Amino acid sequence: MDVLSSNSFLMLEKSLGYLWTKQSAIADNITNAETPGYKEKVVTFEDGLRGKLLLASRKAAPVKSMRQVLEGTPFAVTEQTVQTRMDDNGVNVTAQAAEAIRNAYQMRYVMSSINTELSILNTAIRGQ
Repeated sequence: MDVLSSNSFLMLEKSLGYLWTKQSAIADNITNAETPGYKEKVVTFEDGLRGKLLLASRKAAPVKSMRQVLEGTPFAVTEQTVQTRMDDNGVNVTAQAAEAIRNAYQMRYVMSSINTELSILNTAIRGQ
């Protein structure tokens, strides 16, 4: 099997895409913290992936369907309807800043995992 198209590498790629989208949503939330009526954006990965994999498992060719789910976009961006202030803005800047830091650490971990996968591939190519 091609290492760059394996399920584990594909999941690492999708995880990085999710974390990048989440970081963008957090930046939007912090930027619009003082905008009246702004609804906080939330990016979910696990729920969207679980639902799509469940649907794929019920199809005639479940393995192929699941691979198509992994190749698609398994995460979703939604607006939070929680109101925290009188101006109908739902952004808590402190919580968003903490989440941005947490997300940055997760991105670093995923990048480290991708680097490890590519290092293994590089070693195999060199024959060492």
